[in-house]
Amino acid sequence: MTTESLHSSILLVEDDTTIFNEIKTLMSFMGFETAYTHDLSSLDTTLNSNHYTAVLLGYCHGVSDQKQALDILQQCSDEPKVVLVNQPEENLHKYSEEYTCVMAHLDMPLKHGPVNEILNRMREDQEQAKDEQQDVRQIIDGVPKLGGTSLAIQYVRTMIEQVAKTDASVLILGESGTGKEVVARNVHALSNRCKHGFVPVNCGAIPGELLESELFGHEKGAFTGAISTRQGRFELAEKGTLFLDEIGDMSLPMQVKLLRVLQERTFERVGSNKSIIADVRILAATHRNLEQFIRDGKFREDLYYRLNVFPIEVPSLRERLEDVPLLLQDQIDRLEADNRGGIRLTASAIEALCQYQWPGNVRELANLVERLTILYPDAVVDAKNLPAKYLPTNMKPRQAPVNPVFMFAPLEDEEDDDEYSMPNGVKIESASMLSEPDVVVDTELDEEVQITDEGLDLKEHLAQMEVQLIRQALEATNSVVAHAAKLLKMRRTTLVEKLKKYGINN
Repeated sequence: MTTESLHSSILLVEDDTTIFNEIKTLMSFMGFETAYTHDLSSLDTTLNSNHYTAVLLGYCHGVSDQKQALDILQQCSDEPKVVLVNQPEENLHKYSEEYTCVMAHLDMPLKHGPVNEILNRMREDQEQAKDEQQDVRQIIDGVPKLGGTSLAIQYVRTMIEQVAKTDASVLILGESGTGKEVVARNVHALSNRCKHGFVPVNCGAIPGELLESELFGHEKGAFTGAISTRQGRFELAEKGTLFLDEIGDMSLPMQVKLLRVLQERTFERVGSNKSIIADVRILAATHRNLEQFIRDGKFREDLYYRLNVFPIEVPSLRERLEDVPLLLQDQIDRLEADNRGGIRLTASAIEALCQYQWPGNVRELANLVERLTILYPDAVVDAKNLPAKYLPTNMKPRQAPVNPVFMFAPLEDEEDDDEYSMPNGVKIESASMLSEPDVVVDTELDEEVQITDEGLDLKEHLAQMEVQLIRQALEATNSVVAHAAKLLKMRRTTLVEKLKKYGINN
């Protein structure tokens, strides 16, 4: 008797209490706890109060009550497995056709061998179903999600959930960069085909003369260069999903061949006359106006209606600017998770980006975040350091941008509003500290230098003198490097190099 079986439970639904006592004795011997009910009005509550390895359904007044009990069991979210007891064996065939929860029949009186075999099989089925659910959850979790909380993007998510479990063809419409492939991958991940392949094909990136071979495959010797038999994308996507991206760029002759496959669900490899059955779901996407293409004679109307069974239109980013802050953070988190650096955006930077119209949509936003991460690794990025095109008119810079290496602080010092520290402890000014200090550095030496008979190492002496003056400047400016550099009439970058050279940690 295993520890697992001690915590397994059986529910008996039966009018006769003597039957319950008989079954309970056997189940207790086998390591199962047995619950009992004869009240169908409370059956739903009983089912939800515990997880049962199986439900033994006995006699319930009559046929109508038995069907009522089966209706309740079938609709239970826990999907319990039902074994018929204390009723004719022919009921197994009669009820199992209508109720998928009915799995087996046991004769009374119950015997250890048959009961043990059936319950073990049911427990194995439940474990397998649990593993499958976990696999599906991992598939879903591994798919990129549509970022944002706007009503527009919530509507797209609802459309995805509604169509995913069906086999309907989906036409995904939207501008370039809006995330049409992300929508397609989510439809596949939530579908019953998720354990099989998701095969994308960019119809606009493959020359028309090669697209047929790419989709349907070819036989050896079918054309010059066909040195071996090759499977096409339809075969690779068998029982899964084929995603035809940029379907609007497909040539008219190829559209005819695709239409035939969608109608007949069969195809032939190039160079073969053997038909292959295609159990494939089709998802297509385009940024083109297909209705205008139909009027211009560039796209077949019959193919359009074959694909456009369930259209999903992905909104442009300028239509949901309220999602920009979340999308920015999602992209920053993704780069950090990939160990590709990170940044923080100030409120003014986010405000500026929320006013930008994003002609490149989410793809442009992702590219911008990656660019900023490269330019300002592990730094706080302000609006004035964004590329000029992303700034509103009232925030356009009037001078060249400040060198990013000395403009920003490491992220861990972000809480200091007035000054930041370099890794060696040298403090760097923030963007707001631009005023001249009201102090003057005394650059006179403490004593007059005399050259003795032994001579003087001029280079060493000048270095000591330089260190002394730098220390005075730092002390006079409260260790703000930019202000100290101004007092010493040198560039800030030059001063920083000298701090490193002499190992000055203030």
